[in-house]
Amino acid sequence: MPRKRANRRKSTPRKRVAIKLPKISLPIINWARIGNAALLASVLCAAYFGTLWAMDQEIRSIRIEGSFERVSAMQIESSVMPFADQGFLTVDLKQLQQAVQELTWVGQASVRRSWPATLIINVTEERAVARWHEDGLLNIYGELFVEHATHIPAELPQLSGPPGTELEVAKRFFALDARLKQRGLTALSLQVDDRGAWGLLLNNGMKVRLGAVAIDERTSRFFDALDQVLASVVDTVDYIDMRYTNGFAVGWKPGADSRLATKGESKPHA
Repeated sequence: MPRKRANRRKSTPRKRVAIKLPKISLPIINWARIGNAALLASVLCAAYFGTLWAMDQEIRSIRIEGSFERVSAMQIESSVMPFADQGFLTVDLKQLQQAVQELTWVGQASVRRSWPATLIINVTEERAVARWHEDGLLNIYGELFVEHATHIPAELPQLSGPPGTELEVAKRFFALDARLKQRGLTALSLQVDDRGAWGLLLNNGMKVRLGAVAIDERTSRFFDALDQVLASVVDTVDYIDMRYTNGFAVGWKPGADSRLATKGESKPHA
């Protein structure tokens, strides 16, 4: 007798719901318009470069402007010669300008075109305001623009210091000199050594020792001493040492009285 099959409960099929995707509208590309634009750009580009080629004449003349004392026109022409065979419109003016500015005594240079085939170069020379060490020269920006000059104007003050201190020394020197001139004196030299100690020399032979710390404070005390104590005997002072906390020491020239004003201190500080 055959076995009865067990009744199996039928499962209800799940209802599937389709996911609604957003409709994407693809742009309609107007290939004809793009092709026309590309063709027009090509025509304009060809016309531009064709015109540039036709108008790019040889450089026929170079005019140099400026007042010269240290730079000669021949030096400027020599620096420009490598560019002379380039076209009037295609010559690189920035490179030409840089070549001129690399000349030792040239401070600034500008280059411009003048139609139809002339280049105009305007040159401003460096102005030396101080000697740096023995034969270097500083310009008005405190930059060492000549390391070894063959000719140094005698009237230039002499400054010295470690490499990289040119601007700092120059700024301090001219600030001191301006204050000294108000008192009928002039600064001749200023130096800072490797330890950072400052020393100043005046036109009457007076040496000022400022040391390596509190330079601004000591400078102020120096001018106070100059105005209140030494004004009447300034030409007899050999040196004034400001390396004391509250006072100063004075060294007198031969024949003058020796005095010391240190407020209890016998040795200077740094």
